Amino acid sequence: MEQSVALLVSLGAGTVKHPGGTLLAHLLRVEQMLRKWGASDEIREAGLLHALFAPDGSPDPFYTMLSLDERPRVASIIGAYAEELVYFYGACDREYTYPRLMDPSEQWRDRFTSEVKTPRDDRLRGLMEITAANEVDIASHNPGFRAMYGAELFELFSRTRPLLSDGAWAHCQSVLGEQASQHQHA
Repeated sequence: MEQSVALLVSLGAGTVKHPGGTLLAHLLRVEQMLRKWGASDEIREAGLLHALFAPDGSPDPFYTMLSLDERPRVASIIGAYAEELVYFYGACDREYTYPRLMDPSEQWRDRFTSEVKTPRDDRLRGLMEITAANEVDIASHNPGFRAMYGAELFELFSRTRPLLSDGAWAHCQSVLGEQASQHQHA
């Protein structure tokens, strides 16, 4: 993790504003959350570096940290599997992918190449663990974000519950469940 944190610091993540402080603080909280949920080292490393390749939905230039040709550099720091998860997260075309995550095939589309894939279950689980940690952290530190997107996120995580660890699901319920309940009664 030390090399990953050093990379983030060298890229200026400690100076980029983010709900709850800085981007670096957010990324460290995501990694800590994944650790509490019992995630593997690879998923924790990918969670820590999930913002490297400008994830879909990120306000530019907020997350423009590394270009895709830097993937080998990242793999040399965290290993090939963890780097693939970082790419998988960043390349995820959310509009296409989120509604299809529980389909039997062609659930994921690469927003950089438009390639559609049927990922392995472990890849989908890693994507959803990182997504849950990211969104729950933002919702925990930004009431406006939680009010605007909490119910939608809770629906996503409810629907994809089989892909989430028990710890991730409990945290989603704790942070986003109340918002979903209020949304249903409105």
